[in-house]
Amino acid sequence: MKFKVETLPNYRLAYVRRVGPYGSANIEVMEKLKKWAREKNLSSIILAIQQDNPETTLPEDCRFDACIVISEDYQIDNSICEGELAGGKYLAYEVKHTAEDIQEAYANIFIDLQMNGYQIDNKPILERYTEEMVNNHYCEICVPIKA
Repeated sequence: MKFKVETLPNYRLAYVRRVGPYGSANIEVMEKLKKWAREKNLSSIILAIQQDNPETTLPEDCRFDACIVISEDYQIDNSICEGELAGGKYLAYEVKHTAEDIQEAYANIFIDLQMNGYQIDNKPILERYTEEMVNNHYCEICVPIKA
């Protein structure tokens, strides 16, 4: 799989969280975030973050965040949560935005990391969406790596 190494900055985020098993219900959370962003005339990088490892966290306790990057001076109201993503070094894999291609990428990423001599950092893996990528039916899976 092709990837690029990049250093992500710290991001201020507006987000919607869902707690429960990862899966198709996460789509509803993403749609809620996109609706909120449209109502606020925001267009920016969107992130899907699975906060917990389903191999070590009970499915009913897994946290999924649908996020949009916001500026430092953006005034958030109480209809949405606010957070921050600590930046750092990531491998960014460009993947076709289909359930099958994303699932296949996740199945191969950890093997790919080892083959290329990288170690995963103790941060969540991100799915990153920009308007241009979505329009071309792509997204990026960003895997945190130790520097």
